[in-house]
Amino acid sequence: MSGIPGDIDASSGPPMTVPLRHFVVGLAFLVAGVAVGAVDGRAGHLAQVHLLLAGWVCLTIMGAMTQFVPVWGGVALYSRRLAVVQLPLAALGFAGLAAGFLGGWPLLLPVAGTLALAGAWVFAYNVGRTLLGVDVDVTAAHFGWALVFFLLVTAAGFGLALDRAVGILSAAGLSRGSLLLAHATLAVFGVVLTTVAGALAQLAPMFTQAEDRRSEESLQRAETVAYPLGVLALAGGRLLGNELLARAGGVVVVAGLAVVAVVLARRLAGARVDWTPMLTRYAVAAVSLLAWAALTAVHWWRDPLSYGGLFGRPSLVLLVGGVGFVVLGTLYHVVPFIVWVHRYSDRLGFEAVPMIDDLYDGRVAAADGTALVLAYALLLAAQRVALGRPLVVAAGAVALVGVALFAGNLVAVLVEHGPRSLPSLLLGRGGPSADAEDP
Repeated sequence: MSGIPGDIDASSGPPMTVPLRHFVVGLAFLVAGVAVGAVDGRAGHLAQVHLLLAGWVCLTIMGAMTQFVPVWGGVALYSRRLAVVQLPLAALGFAGLAAGFLGGWPLLLPVAGTLALAGAWVFAYNVGRTLLGVDVDVTAAHFGWALVFFLLVTAAGFGLALDRAVGILSAAGLSRGSLLLAHATLAVFGVVLTTVAGALAQLAPMFTQAEDRRSEESLQRAETVAYPLGVLALAGGRLLGNELLARAGGVVVVAGLAVVAVVLARRLAGARVDWTPMLTRYAVAAVSLLAWAALTAVHWWRDPLSYGGLFGRPSLVLLVGGVGFVVLGTLYHVVPFIVWVHRYSDRLGFEAVPMIDDLYDGRVAAADGTALVLAYALLLAAQRVALGRPLVVAAGAVALVGVALFAGNLVAVLVEHGPRSLPSLLLGRGGPSADAEDP
C-alpha cells in the first residue's frame, strides 16, 4: 500500500477539483493522442506529439504542481483564481494546435498558440510565486527550472506557429529548423524531464521507503545544479548551430538523466513496501532511461545537431518508456491520493475506510499495464525489422486498449469515491468560479 505522509497539509493546496480537472482533461488528450497515432500514423505525427506531450503530459504537470507545491511546501497557493484560469486557456490552446496540424489549417496555429502561451504563463506565474515561499530542496529547484522552461518553450512555440501561418522567421533572419530543434529540446528535456527528475526525487524515497544513501544525495545535488544548465546549452547550441555547445550540453543532459535513473533503480531495488502500479511503472521507466542514456551518449557525441537525433536514440525509449511510464505510474497514486484525502482522511480512526490503493481496481491496473508494456515492446520490435508497419499498427491497437483501461480505471475512482459527480467536478460547483475564491 502507498504510504500516507503524516506531515502533508492538504488544506494549503487548491480545491480538489482544480488538479483533478487537469488530470481528467489530460486523460482525454492521452486517449485522443493514441487514437490519432493508431489511425493516421505518420500523417498525424505533429498533432499526436502535441496531444500527448502538451495535452496529456503538460496538463498533468500543471495540475500536479498546482496541487503539490503548496501541499508539500507547506505554503498557501498564491492564487486560486489563476489556478482555475490556466486549464481552459492551455487546454484550448493545445487542442487548437493539434487541430491545426491535423486539419492543415496554419492560420489556426497562432490563435491556438496565443491561448497555450497564456495558459502556461499564468500557471508559471502562479506556481512561481508560490515557490518563493518554499524552502529550496532538490524537488523545488527542479520545479523552479521547469517553470523557466515553460516560459521559454511556449515563447518559441508561438514563434513557430506564427511563422507557419505568415512566415516571419526568414524575414527576421532566423532559421525555422534551428528554432524547432530548440523548441523541442526545451519541451522534452526542459519542461517534462526536469519536472520528472524533481518529482521522482520526492516520490521515489517516499513510496519505496528504501534506505537513504549519502552517495545518492551527493549525486542528486550535482544533477540538480548541472542538468538545467545542460538543457540550456543543448537547446542553445541547436538554436545557434553550435556543435561544441550542443555536444557539451548533451553530455550533461545524458549524465543527469542517468543519475535520475540509477537513483530510481536503487530505490526500487531496496523497496520495503508492497509493489503497486506506481512502482511497477517506475521500474519500466528506470530501465528505459538507463538504456536510453547508454545509447544516446555515443550518438550525441558524434552528432548533437541532427533532427534524427533530436531526442536521442532511440527516442521511443525516452518518450514512451522514460516519460510515459513515469506519468502513468504517478497518476495511479496522485488521483486516488487526492480523492482519499478529501473523502476519507477525516474519517480515519473513527470508521473503516479504504486505503489509497483500494480505490482503483487492481485487476484493471494489471491489465492496462500488461497492454501498455506489450505495445511498447511491439514498437521497439518494429524498429528492428524490415517490415515493421504491421507491428506498429498492432502496437497502436494494443496501446489504445491499454490507455482506455487506464483512463477508465482512474475515472472510476472519481465516480465511485469522489465527493462530486464527474460533471460537477469538471465544471465546479456552480461553475469553475466557485473554486476560484482566494482565501
